[in-house]
Amino acid sequence: MAGQFRYYLRVRYSECDAQKVVFNARYADYVDIATTEFLRATCPEFGFIEYHLVKQTIEWKAPARFDQILELTVSVQNLGTSSFTIATEFRVAGHEPVITGAETVNVLIDADTMQKTAIPAALRSALERGASGVVVDHAGYIHSN
Repeated sequence: MAGQFRYYLRVRYSECDAQKVVFNARYADYVDIATTEFLRATCPEFGFIEYHLVKQTIEWKAPARFDQILELTVSVQNLGTSSFTIATEFRVAGHEPVITGAETVNVLIDADTMQKTAIPAALRSALERGASGVVVDHAGYIHSN
């Protein structure tokens, strides 16, 4: 885990359901935020990258609860001609077991035509390189340890 891109967030009360666990739809929100931070760290020109989510699979193994700090690790799993697949693993910060996993397929698009477009060589290289060792901490976890 230490060499991977990591994103920390704290579960807010409004993100939980009546069973007092993170509502299932929130995991997609968390993946979206972590992917944005990953792409921001991977390729600083992120503001110019336009993509659409075309498929997302989420596998729950254990619940996340209010006020827990979650650690999400993000990596590129696959690169196609115009698509890229992001793998996201969720852990309760400081614990090894994966509680949720997500696989998200995105396709690069042209912002003007909204048509898919090939991944340019520079972006492909940045995605292949990833953001190993980069940490984005929106929960204050690193400072509290």
